[in-house]
Amino acid sequence: MTQFEPYRGDLLAHCYRMLGSVEEAEDLVQETLLRAWKAADRYDPQRASVRTWLHRIATNACLTALEGRARRPLPSGLGPPGDDPHAPLTPSLDIPWLQPFPDARLGDPADAAEQRAGLRLALVAALQLLPARQRAALVLREVLQLSAAEVAEALDTSVASVNSSLQRARAALREAAPELDDLREPADPDERAVVERYASAFEAADVPALTRLLAADVVLEMPPVNLWLAGRHHYATFMERVFAMRGPGWRTRPITANGAPGLAAYSPDGLPHSLQIFRVYRGQVRSSVTFADPRLFALFDI
Repeated sequence: MTQFEPYRGDLLAHCYRMLGSVEEAEDLVQETLLRAWKAADRYDPQRASVRTWLHRIATNACLTALEGRARRPLPSGLGPPGDDPHAPLTPSLDIPWLQPFPDARLGDPADAAEQRAGLRLALVAALQLLPARQRAALVLREVLQLSAAEVAEALDTSVASVNSSLQRARAALREAAPELDDLREPADPDERAVVERYASAFEAADVPALTRLLAADVVLEMPPVNLWLAGRHHYATFMERVFAMRGPGWRTRPITANGAPGLAAYSPDGLPHSLQIFRVYRGQVRSSVTFADPRLFALFDI
């Protein structure tokens, strides 16, 4: 299967967009490469590039895996924001939460740059709202830039059916997550600097300094806790609560996930606590998704 290894990172990102889970995506990439190896003598380079052929195999593996499965959401996809920053922080472990994607898993740094917008958490979370075949059509057409004819072949359907699916999918995404238009803007060149200032304020337990970095309509999500907060005041109040409960002495280290800057946070007792993924726009933190599940640190090899 070594001839297909250069495509592993690209396929992993594709399966992750479909499934919302890095661990499940890794399993399906392995299955895809095995299927491709077994079918290599039937591959016709006149019909499709190797990349397109592999994505067809991967897409069908994902569609089979998704049959009968619940979607992987973020808290903001399950209901309105909370209005109490002091609400109990009870994990909802029965929900299969969306996972963060480590950019390092793409392998080639050029892939990370090319796929940046297509891996944004807001986009992947919105994709989970779509029926599986609509999700596949949208990812193949708009993220992977396959032609409508290639998408139709991958999904074993007609071009007219693909175009209809795309129209419905785009309308559903606009209704569910209109802020996705922001993801088409150029990346904020200062986003890492903003997150570095955030990390310094976080380690110092300096809530006023944190607050100055937040947009007025900032969103804070905390899976596996089924609670999310909106607005600078609620965010600041929640952080005051965190530092009051756990004290100072937090440590952080930079990570990059879902095409965005983030932090791995370690609590004052030195234990892994959370992975925080930020969306920075025009020099302000617009959202923070804080995955408070230490088991996810293994995905980032930290």
